[in-house]
Amino acid sequence: MRRIQAGSALSAFGLGFTVPYLYVYVAQVRDLGAATAGIVLAVFAMAALVVLPFSGRAIDRRGPVPVLLVASVVAAVGAVAMGFASSVPAAVGAAALLGAGTAVLQPALATMIVWCSEPSGRTRAFAMQFFLQNLGLGVGGLIGGLLVDTSRPGSFILLFSIEAAMFLVLAAIVGTVRMPGSPALQGARPAEGGKGGGLRALLGHKAMVQLCVLGFVLFFACYGQFESGLAAYGTEAAGIEPSALGIALAANTAVIVVAQFLVLRFVERRRRTRVIAAVGLIWTVAWLIAGYAGLGHGSQTMATAAFVSTYALFGLGEAMLSPTVAPLVADLAPESMVGQYNSAFALVKQLALAVGPAVGGPMGAALHGPYIVTFVLFSLGITFLAVRLGKRLTPEQNQPSLALKPSKVVVRHEPVRESETAAA
Repeated sequence: MRRIQAGSALSAFGLGFTVPYLYVYVAQVRDLGAATAGIVLAVFAMAALVVLPFSGRAIDRRGPVPVLLVASVVAAVGAVAMGFASSVPAAVGAAALLGAGTAVLQPALATMIVWCSEPSGRTRAFAMQFFLQNLGLGVGGLIGGLLVDTSRPGSFILLFSIEAAMFLVLAAIVGTVRMPGSPALQGARPAEGGKGGGLRALLGHKAMVQLCVLGFVLFFACYGQFESGLAAYGTEAAGIEPSALGIALAANTAVIVVAQFLVLRFVERRRRTRVIAAVGLIWTVAWLIAGYAGLGHGSQTMATAAFVSTYALFGLGEAMLSPTVAPLVADLAPESMVGQYNSAFALVKQLALAVGPAVGGPMGAALHGPYIVTFVLFSLGITFLAVRLGKRLTPEQNQPSLALKPSKVVVRHEPVRESETAAA
């Protein structure tokens, strides 16, 4: 497990070097224009949507390790190709390879964590992964910012080369891992889930379908707004300086890093759906504070503080979700479909991240009031959907700690009758 977590953190560290600067690199450094940069980002996202429906079945049939090794090599080739891309076809092709490779890494890593953890420790395992990935992204982005120089394309070649090296390090580390079977949570998984397999079985699992709908709303209302709608709203409506956006993102990461293990004990003792419902309420408050930042009549300092607080509250919600949602996907999956369930949920996430900026960006820039109202309602919808999902789950699925509690039934010892003793 330690090797899996270390490899996951290093791959996130590599991504942190390039993801924040991909648009600037294509549009300005390589002088391919804003339109080409938009196409490259779109291809990066679309490649994930193309490969994820097939990656789950490959993980279940071949195992997560071979799939992850292939994905790591593909991502490394894409990173190196992007570093040397000086034309539109080269940049688009590199984005396709990089997007496809990185998209498959997450469900493969999630399946490895499921296979290498007991149900009782799965919550902490996914919390640790989320913590290390955010730490890796933050540190990588910080170091990348110190190395990058828009006047020197060679500095970006260095960044993409470091990213490629981290993918290869991930492959080398994971290649040494011996995978056990997948420990199941007793009474948690549908006995007929694996029968027939494939998309039909997944769509027939109502709890998983409801979780996917809930997941789409979660990613749409939060992650899909960070670098698009919410950023546009902050600069246009609240008059936030671009540098303050960096402070807000840093506050988000800082809250995740600090709060992750503080909230873990709270999460472990609560029903998962109640935790998710609480996140919906926290994000509702976050959006209301964002509304004050842009629509209120306070000072610029107050508006900036409110905007940074919005990102911090989102970080608190993310810290509560990481040990909740991913382990629930694992506990719902039949033994033979863990990879497909993880890939399906990753696909839902990618869809939300694609739709979120397309909807939120224009609204955040021009329709300030309706933008806030829309996402307040979406956040309240998270709470509603979480409560509904709770009715579909077994007690063990909703709160795995119940399966660990010892029975309170006391065994009664009755005296042996004389006739039974004689018969013996």
